[in-house]
Amino acid sequence: MKQLVLDLGAEQAHSLDTFEVGQNAELAHLMHQFAERRSREHFAYLWGETGAGKTHLLQALAATPCSRYIACDAPESEFTYAPETTLYLLDDCEKLSPQAQIDAFALFNQIREHGAYMVSTGPVPPVVLPVREDLRTRMGWGLIYQIHGLADEQKIAALTHAAEARGLTLSASVLPYLLSHFKRDMRSLSTMLDALDQYSLETQRPVTLPLLRDLLLQANPQADTKE
Repeated sequence: MKQLVLDLGAEQAHSLDTFEVGQNAELAHLMHQFAERRSREHFAYLWGETGAGKTHLLQALAATPCSRYIACDAPESEFTYAPETTLYLLDDCEKLSPQAQIDAFALFNQIREHGAYMVSTGPVPPVVLPVREDLRTRMGWGLIYQIHGLADEQKIAALTHAAEARGLTLSASVLPYLLSHFKRDMRSLSTMLDALDQYSLETQRPVTLPLLRDLLLQANPQADTKE
């Protein structure tokens, strides 16, 4: 049997439609309004734990016209206002360098002056974010939402639905085992589901617990895949 080359860290294209809403229905609706530039509020700050979906939402919005995704380590030029850009998406604000914080502060002011839109993210609410005080104030200008992660049963339901959509049949023990032996954020779990689909097709084996264990061992030979 040939050895598969598995890229479990590959980024998938994000969209608002593939965001697993869970308890975040109001937030999901707001993000659609930002995508269409119909929100009465021009600023939003999203916070939540790693893997909750903050970057997913920003990259989904970045796919809309006249948008700019700004990573925390982006060059100074990315923090410059441009008339042709109407939506700015600033990710991982807690990681901004001192100079980037100054640049972000100036960008917030220009966005407000010109009536553009901004969505920024961090792991905690703005009031306790480890950045300069004037920047925290700007992040609190608009709406502030906590992104609630999915419960395990919601993750299993979402992954089951995704598997059914592609005609992939999973044995009952696969997803509970995956949640207890792999990364628990939906991005990683969805990527593993893609890898399982590929592995099943190439090996002509059904997606059962032994197949999943084999795949996890290929991804991490040191992993303990026993019950």
